[in-house]
Amino acid sequence: MMFAMVAAAAASVATPISAPGPQGALAGTLLGVGGIAPVVLMIPGSGPTDRDGNNPAGLTAASFRLLAEALAGQGVSTVRIDKRGMFGSKAAVADANKVTIGDYAADTHSWVKSIRDQTGARCVWVLGHSEGALVALAAAQEPVGICGVILVSGAGRKLSDVIREQLRTNPANAPLLDSAMVALDQLERGAHVDVSAMHPALQKLFAPPVQDFLIDVFRYDPAKLATSLKVPLLIVQGERDLQVSVADAKALAAAQPSAKLVLLPSMNHVLKDVSTDDRAANFATYSDSSLPVDADLVAAIADFVRR
Repeated sequence: MMFAMVAAAAASVATPISAPGPQGALAGTLLGVGGIAPVVLMIPGSGPTDRDGNNPAGLTAASFRLLAEALAGQGVSTVRIDKRGMFGSKAAVADANKVTIGDYAADTHSWVKSIRDQTGARCVWVLGHSEGALVALAAAQEPVGICGVILVSGAGRKLSDVIREQLRTNPANAPLLDSAMVALDQLERGAHVDVSAMHPALQKLFAPPVQDFLIDVFRYDPAKLATSLKVPLLIVQGERDLQVSVADAKALAAAQPSAKLVLLPSMNHVLKDVSTDDRAANFATYSDSSLPVDADLVAAIADFVRR
């Protein structure tokens, strides 16, 4: 078995791949293992997160690149992508902030078709991480060409409720909570928020250019989307995740009883293993690309797509 894994890893080849976008091409990387192999399309999380899972705001864990390489070692091909308007997909739209979950779902279908055309795959597995899990669920409401859905660190509640919990969990946010909760309430009602008098941290969170996107995303309930899913569903959640809880994963699983739920005791939000409850140590992994992704995550995904 070990020899087979090493051989698969050695045979994997990274090549550019593209799909049609609204105004220009969407760009990604195909890490193919050759032959007839399952193909996993990886949808990144929120904000300017690139195909490798990195973000200019200090996220340099390379979680998606490392996951793709680990899956190649298990004989699974992957496509990891840049979102419309960002990085290699910059030409797809003029303004990356002018986007909806429906737009990202449409891009997902464009990727699925292009991957099938270019690889000969019968269908494509769609993996969404964090906010990408919501995109995967939304896209799979129309399951043409989609083998199944893999949710990794995906919320089981509306994003507005997740943000409320994240803010309340950190004691340092106490002075910001009142104005943050008012802003979240307004955005949920579809109203824009004046950030001029807010703390700088909240001005960034609720920046005017992203408010239309927040209003859109706050309308989506991931559990309801999971309920209506017609394709196989894998839900993987780390128990040391500081941003999404085990309760979220269980809510998704309860909404779709046929789903497979995998809880990983040591995995955090960026898919790395953490051996302590210390928040600083957990967040330190967000900038450490030398740490591998959780091995049980790799095994769970590979087993799911090969079965």
